[in-house]
Amino acid sequence: MTLRTMTRRSITRQYPEVQPDLPPRSRGVIALFEENCTVCMLCARECPDWCIYIDSHKETLPAPTGGRARTRNVLDRFAIDFALCMYCGICIEACPFDALFWSPEFEYAEYDIAELTHERERLREWMWTVPPPPAHDPGAEPPKELKTR
Repeated sequence: MTLRTMTRRSITRQYPEVQPDLPPRSRGVIALFEENCTVCMLCARECPDWCIYIDSHKETLPAPTGGRARTRNVLDRFAIDFALCMYCGICIEACPFDALFWSPEFEYAEYDIAELTHERERLREWMWTVPPPPAHDPGAEPPKELKTR
């Protein structure tokens, strides 16, 4: 048995030189699409590890003619501590505005554990690696929203 396995060709890939073939829609890190974030804090509230840090302030928008002034939340800080994150995806599911996505990026190791807290700039960079959603099944039923029209 030993002689037979010694003569076989090795199937081990040398990682840094040869990148692994990841399955489609694989989970790596959480990416942030900042324009969709309304600072509703649902992702931070639903996170079981409390690893999402959000800071914001209120901004008053000028009133259109004949209207009243509106206030809105402006995102100051959005950070995720990947040293605490358990990659459950609850924050992504809880976000009602599609601001969080799974990115297939997996090379974000750091030498210091304190550097695993990534701010919104880094989370935004990963947004461009998010693959498009899978195509709809042509044989599937149309969505309920389209049926009511």
